[in-house]
Parts: sequence; structure tokens; C-alpha cells
Amino acid sequence: MHIDDLIGYLAACLTTFSFMPQAWLTFRTRNVSGISLGMYSTFTLGVALWLIYGLSLKAWPVVVANAVTLVLALAILTMKLRYGRPSRD
Repeated sequence: MHIDDLIGYLAACLTTFSFMPQAWLTFRTRNVSGISLGMYSTFTLGVALWLIYGLSLKAWPVVVANAVTLVLALAILTMKLRYGRPSRD
């Protein structure tokens, strides 16, 4: 494994794991009042595009990180749509 891959996997772990406490809190409480539908929709689309980009390059650190983050982001977005009150964001 090259140093570039190690840096990529470290970055992937840090960014994905940093997302997990918020995801866990949201799953546990189902409180989505502080979540912006516009921001999460845009974020989720961006993560999906990063995943496609990583797949096209066979950049596995990018693929792994964005696959995990996409699952979490989609779950939170789904909860926002299901449990959130309509907002003006």
C-alpha cells in the first residue's frame, strides 16, 4: 500500500467517523428540527457524486468513505422527510 492510499484511508476514516455522532444522535432521538432539508439534500447528492467519482477512478478510500457516509446521510435525510415539520430552508 502506498503512502497516498494510507493518507486517503486516514482522511476517509476521520471524515466518516466525524459524521457518526450526529447520525447516531439523530437515529436515537428522531429529532430532526435542527437539520436543514436543503443542506442535507445537497450534501447527500454531493456524497453520491463523490462515490461515483471514486468508483470511476477506482480510488477505494474515496469509495469506502462515501459509501458509508451516503448510507448515513440518506438515512438522516429520510428521517428529516418523515419526522420533520415543513421548514422554510
